[in-house]
Amino acid sequence: MDFLYYILTGGLLLLASPFILLRALISSSFRNQLKERMTGASLLPKLQNTLWLHASSVGEVRLAKTIIAGLIQEGETRPIALSTFSPTGYALAKEENLPNVFRLPLDFPIWLNPVFEHIQPSQLILIEAELWPVLLRQCQSRSIPVVQMNGRVSEKSVQRYGLFKAFFLWMTQAIQKFSMRSATDADRLQQLGIAKEKILVTGNIKFDLTTVQTENDLQQEWKTDKTILVFGSTRPGEEGPIMEALVELRKEFPNSVGVIAPRHMRRCREVEDLIREFKTDYTLLSQQDDLSNWAGTVLLVDSLGKLNSFYKNATVAYVGGGFNPRFGGHNILEPAGFGTPVLFGKFMSNFEEEAKLLSQSGGGIQMQNIEELAPNLARLLKNPAECQKLGELAATTVKTNGGALRKNLELVR
Repeated sequence: MDFLYYILTGGLLLLASPFILLRALISSSFRNQLKERMTGASLLPKLQNTLWLHASSVGEVRLAKTIIAGLIQEGETRPIALSTFSPTGYALAKEENLPNVFRLPLDFPIWLNPVFEHIQPSQLILIEAELWPVLLRQCQSRSIPVVQMNGRVSEKSVQRYGLFKAFFLWMTQAIQKFSMRSATDADRLQQLGIAKEKILVTGNIKFDLTTVQTENDLQQEWKTDKTILVFGSTRPGEEGPIMEALVELRKEFPNSVGVIAPRHMRRCREVEDLIREFKTDYTLLSQQDDLSNWAGTVLLVDSLGKLNSFYKNATVAYVGGGFNPRFGGHNILEPAGFGTPVLFGKFMSNFEEEAKLLSQSGGGIQMQNIEELAPNLARLLKNPAECQKLGELAATTVKTNGGALRKNLELVR
């Protein structure tokens, strides 16, 4: 099957090459991204016996940072390398000074083989849901053991891979252990034909993130008497209702300020334009060296890796991506771990178990539509005791379900 797959994907790449070249000529950002991918690990020092971690985007890179810190603390002696798929994940990994960071090349032997030769991995850890056929088949042919860590399988993935079970089993043959976030994810893997003995349920490492923060992670302590409302990982269609809610809330709570952090930094200009439509003053975080004297109404987070420090100081947090099934929600555990009540939408396929646990404990409020945002915020601001109680329940939920990091570190060893 390997030969047939390589012939098929090679043919598709040849067909797509004129469009790729045309886009590279037109777009400088695309050229830069293509260059990052093509150079792969070649700019790194030559490595041997490397522990290779692969993360897709920002959320997985944050997980990788926690895993790497845990491995080093446990005395890992192998060199560690981290590859990412998205440009934002790559930018965050570089900003966080994680070891030996590079962009994963296109999933084809001609670009992947030099990576294997350059870093000579002894083990590959795939974080969450990143499965690349050629990458995995190359590991299989080179006898490199693979672990999927904090693994998740959505219902949509079951339906898609279920149509091609033989392909899925061929692709994942190199994975020796599937360390899954929940029993639901493990059951879905078994539906796809993965042997039960290869599957472990170790829990979600994201429950451990806020308990292993380094000092640098939370150095931005915002000393203010204002009521801080944080809207994190927002998606298209969410900022309008958020601004409507802020404008209404400030009539009753003039001491409140909004912090808006779009999921993708490239949307900041679009969000700026929308804020102006509400005739509300705003400030870009990148233009502020110190927030202690800031007296604005809306702070727009246009810098990567800063959201957690705002969640920590928030009175209430809303996490976006939950009102469109295509997005599937974002990490609601980040604010919850800091004892901040968290609001989120009904489509949480990426965080099913977490949404269920927070809703059941009372530490999170799951809304059916975004029009519920303003009344829920108003209710919590009018009832500080209830708001504090929800925050305590959120923190307890996260703490109670921790411990996955330790289990996964033992699995790597």
